[in-house]
Amino acid sequence: MAKQRPFKQVDVFTDTPYLGNPLGVVLDGSGLDTGVMQRFTDWTNLSECTFLLPPTDEGRAAGADYRVRIFCPGRELPFAGHPTLGSCHAWLQAGGQPRAGQHVVQECGVGLVRIRRDGARLAFAAPPLRRSGPLAEVDVARIAQGLGLAREDIVAHAWCENGPHWRGVMLRTAAQVLAVQPDAAVLDGMEIGLVAPQPAGSDTHFEVRAFFQGHQALTEDPVTGSLNAAVAQWLIGAGLAPPHYVAAQGTALGRAGRVHVERDADGTIWIGGGCVTCIDGEVAL
Repeated sequence: MAKQRPFKQVDVFTDTPYLGNPLGVVLDGSGLDTGVMQRFTDWTNLSECTFLLPPTDEGRAAGADYRVRIFCPGRELPFAGHPTLGSCHAWLQAGGQPRAGQHVVQECGVGLVRIRRDGARLAFAAPPLRRSGPLAEVDVARIAQGLGLAREDIVAHAWCENGPHWRGVMLRTAAQVLAVQPDAAVLDGMEIGLVAPQPAGSDTHFEVRAFFQGHQALTEDPVTGSLNAAVAQWLIGAGLAPPHYVAAQGTALGRAGRVHVERDADGTIWIGGGCVTCIDGEVAL
């Protein structure tokens, strides 16, 4: 029998409602099986939904405050960035209190993820890359073809895998990134992250776009925490970006996402952004 469960729809990586990336958060996922979670996620037509649960015994012993299961259309994800921030925002707004004081500790498929409060923003510690290094040239050529670009338009590339299997490519200009019209047939099965520097005098440093295989077709994500977390490790590590910068994402979709990146003195890279609750109520699940 369906049960009324607290639910929030949160806009992430924005301080202004409806200009970021929306996330559905079911604050009590107890007793729900994977099939129910997946069906609900597919029904919402959102890029991701999350379900909050008590930590596992192992997670609790390691300091976790809550556990989250993250779903996108068609599958469960071990980690995703905007669901991490949005879930934490919803948990705190619902009265959650971190056990360790400064940091909230989230348990998810990749393990434990720390989240800190930066004033009005939240920021998560980027999980380590599961795969890095340059892409195979055959992949680079396929990506160039699928983006309608010449091979020489791709000036740098790398695996940016941190759960999702992102392939990161850097173009010469933000205008090139915004002009891309991907060919879904060529890029089938690939998760592509595009990045390029902004013109001098811009209020952000980079323009980012993300394409992934959705439930039935290639989909563009409005603002993508996992991609930005992986790209930040690549770009800062390769000297292609400063240790502090702001990325814009969602411009091509009429959004105005802002991702705040900082590498601290310990070398941890933090990925931050604003969160705004747009819907607050209950769902029957």
